[in-house]
Amino acid sequence: MQPTEDALVFIVDDDAGVREALAWLLRSRRLPSETFASADAFAELLQASCQPVWSPSQPGCLLLDVRMPGMSGLALFELLIARNLLDVLPVIFLTGHADVPTAVDAVKRGAFDFCEKPFSDNALVDRIVQALLRSAQTLQAQRAKRSLQQSLADLTERERDVMRLVVEGLPNKLIADQLDISVRTVEVHRARVFDKMQVKSAVELANLLRSE
Repeated sequence: MQPTEDALVFIVDDDAGVREALAWLLRSRRLPSETFASADAFAELLQASCQPVWSPSQPGCLLLDVRMPGMSGLALFELLIARNLLDVLPVIFLTGHADVPTAVDAVKRGAFDFCEKPFSDNALVDRIVQALLRSAQTLQAQRAKRSLQQSLADLTERERDVMRLVVEGLPNKLIADQLDISVRTVEVHRARVFDKMQVKSAVELANLLRSE
């Protein structure tokens, strides 16, 4: 499975040779990338308000060097944690041998993986693809949750009452008795609930609400 066309890989490393090699590798696999010479430069991207290169609605992955002048890779990682971005922007640390224990600890704290320099091209690209797919899945789940919340917000109070009883498995006659309305009114509300929630059955509705 390949990432979507709008997926973007960020390369943050103070070594120009490493940045160029990784960018070339990704181009050869048809994976767009953006390079940054410092963690500070990438942090500015996160804070940009005018037409940023990337937004949290776009699948992404961050290749991040551990040691750099200025803000370290670990400090940038802490910033991503604070902004709750690790799920939408998985981090793969690029490490030297001495930094492997640090990278292992970062993985325990939510980093996607680490890759020790010099790295295997195929292994690294495989992990990047997996990270991008995770990012895409997370974004899809977030969009589905927002859509569900909007659908629920569109229901009237009476429609919510009917929906609750439908999910409990009550037939229209008992719903009508409980709410002191006619069966025909229940049928109308039930149809509106199904339409607004974009479902075709009570079982489908119950499963949708269970995922909220």
